[in-house]
Amino acid sequence: LGGGVIGVAIAYHLALRGVKVTLVDRAGIASCASGKAGGFLARDWNDREPGLGALTRKSFDMHEEVAKKLGLASYRRLKCMSVQVDGSSAKPSGAKLKNLEWTDLGVRQSSSLGDESTIAQVHPKELVDAMWAFAEGQGSAYQQGVVERLEYAPDEGSGTRRVAGAVIDGVAVHADVVVMSMGPWGTVLEQAMGPMGVRILGIKYHSVLMRTGRILNEAVFFAGLGDPEVYPRNDGNTYVTGFPDPPRVVEELPGQVEVREAVCSRLVDTMKKVSSEMDGAEVAMKQSCYLPFIAQNMGTPCMGMVPNHENAYVATGHGCWGILNSLASGLAMSELILDGKATTVDLGPFDPQGFV
Repeated sequence: LGGGVIGVAIAYHLALRGVKVTLVDRAGIASCASGKAGGFLARDWNDREPGLGALTRKSFDMHEEVAKKLGLASYRRLKCMSVQVDGSSAKPSGAKLKNLEWTDLGVRQSSSLGDESTIAQVHPKELVDAMWAFAEGQGSAYQQGVVERLEYAPDEGSGTRRVAGAVIDGVAVHADVVVMSMGPWGTVLEQAMGPMGVRILGIKYHSVLMRTGRILNEAVFFAGLGDPEVYPRNDGNTYVTGFPDPPRVVEELPGQVEVREAVCSRLVDTMKKVSSEMDGAEVAMKQSCYLPFIAQNMGTPCMGMVPNHENAYVATGHGCWGILNSLASGLAMSELILDGKATTVDLGPFDPQGFV
């Protein structure tokens, strides 16, 4: 349940082992954050959290392998800088601009956050579409519809609940196994886990795509002016994001998330204050999406078997690292479903029971 990068990555790895799935989504494949995210990949930024760090390193390495296997044109390595700016729009001395590719206004200082050995990127929509095309080619099917609730088999007194399927647009659809990967829309999962279970929140981010006329090769995390983040892509678009909303229960519907012009204009205006090259850039797209978080532990994904269930699983709450951690998450979840245990990475730190 859920056609974002996590659900599709699970479907992809199941397909690699000959398993066909039915993927259900209200708005389409990669219609929400998985189609509108930046696709920034950093190998070692989660090392301070051992469980998450191991997941991240494995997934980062898998991105290059999967990109080659699926022929992803958008995957590449690049470098990343932290740049402190003061908003003055003044061009500083050449020493302060050393090693900076396109940031040249209001720079106070800068430092490296990584090079081609630890930093990469991929267009998330291309990744998700390619994984789903493979799964579909192996016999998996997409069903568009609204997931209302899970359907349960009669209680046999075992102490665990067995899911018989899901009710989609009022119709019960049979399933041998159900995986809930519905991002920030957590109603179905919260119903399954009950009042003591996880609480799903979403953080809304806006982004704009700007075109300067050349391909840039340096991602930048700014300190100052609201701390925007910039990820240039190899198609000539430069992805700019920042100024997130506070976490909240998401009420906007998938595929119908409002784009606020004021936030997008602020992103564009901020870029003009830090780069003379951005001053004349074309604004090619304005968009917004919600990133999913678990309220009990913001930033740590929830993955594993749903407590007190024998054939229902969850994989959500990956936050800002959903694209990065999708591949190892998908592989580990496929192992858990088919083999009873994940061997690629330890899913213990993400066990849903730990969020109860």
